[in-house]
Amino acid sequence: MGCQDEPLVQKVWELYEQISSLESLKPSKDVNMIFTKLVLTCTPPNPIDVTKLCKKVQEMRSKLIRLCGEAEGHLESHYSTILGSYENPLDHLNIFPYYSNYLKLSLLEFNILSQHYTHVPSKIAFVGSGPLPLTSIVLASKHLTNTTFHNYDIDPLANSQAIGLFSSDSDLSKRMFFHTNDIMNVTNDLKDYEVVFLAALVGMDKEDKVKVVDHLAKYMAPGALLMLRSAHGARAFLYPVIDPRDLRGFEFLSVFHPTDEIINSVVIARKYAMPTHSLEKGLGLIILPNKCAEIQAFNHFNQGNMIEELAIEDKLS
Repeated sequence: MGCQDEPLVQKVWELYEQISSLESLKPSKDVNMIFTKLVLTCTPPNPIDVTKLCKKVQEMRSKLIRLCGEAEGHLESHYSTILGSYENPLDHLNIFPYYSNYLKLSLLEFNILSQHYTHVPSKIAFVGSGPLPLTSIVLASKHLTNTTFHNYDIDPLANSQAIGLFSSDSDLSKRMFFHTNDIMNVTNDLKDYEVVFLAALVGMDKEDKVKVVDHLAKYMAPGALLMLRSAHGARAFLYPVIDPRDLRGFEFLSVFHPTDEIINSVVIARKYAMPTHSLEKGLGLIILPNKCAEIQAFNHFNQGNMIEELAIEDKLS
């Protein structure tokens, strides 16, 4: 039996073909309808493991993630332009259709961060902030009200749009900084940040994601936290999956898999305080992140059901 026989895969494949046939992925009635169907198809909890699907489906998934990323970029740019036309753009964030999801995701990420960091970070970097940096906005305005945020994006237009959202806000305009740069070209500056957020679509395939993580491991400060967005089950047709085993140079702490309307899983890891050696050979890993304890879904911070996986130490015989 081929792996395309799975009903979920068949449905996703049909939607992929429809999306591929669109002339443009910019917001429109047709684009919005098809992507809404895709999200509704992939959001319900599903035990499917996308890494075990056949090569043909894997290739489709890779292409679909890139299409989703392109559409997401167009959507954010579209709404950033609209928001920029207001006198006070940040007062109208609720026009963005997924704003409530960002409120919940940012609260979840703040609570997870608080569990692993004993004091309020003074400087945070967000890599892949885009034209509508909602995570930075929500964290800075609601949860980390004295922290400065350094937002990195490779696209100068995206940063230009984002900067325009803050000009009328006397507080955030002083705490939001934007850098147009490929994060792979950022080196010593990464040591300044106590926490680095890595957007889900920075490194849209496994090889690129691993390269970015390895670069961050090389230059982030010892003990600094890395927060990444991943995906679980059928949601992995929408976003790349972070394999904890690929977090070389980091201690894998935990991953939360939401089962509500929050699509992204949240992974948190800590840069080793002691230098690691021969990471390419797998040496220097203190915790083996492939050995995880999974506990049942539960309500966490009143943000819907989650599945938590905690890294556990190898028991020495």
